[in-house]
Amino acid sequence: MNPDLAENQEFEAIGDACFSYLVGDVEELQRFMAISGYDSDSIRSAVGSESLLRGMMEYFAANEPALLALCANSGLSASRFMRAWHKLNPHG
Repeated sequence: MNPDLAENQEFEAIGDACFSYLVGDVEELQRFMAISGYDSDSIRSAVGSESLLRGMMEYFAANEPALLALCANSGLSASRFMRAWHKLNPHG
């Protein structure tokens, strides 16, 4: 993981919220894996990686219903999530 990103508590907190939400909702996890190309073994291996964080954030940023559900379940605001997503994707 990029040292700046790895040390950033904001991204760590958002990544933890995304992962917790996905493992708590089997259907959402299956959709994420189908879109991202992860399977159960590769996602386990990727936990804590920048690539998984980016993949999860891309998934939620592109899926408003899932983003809103994530935010409601984690206490994370959508604006906080999107600010972090824009830091990862300054041209997106």
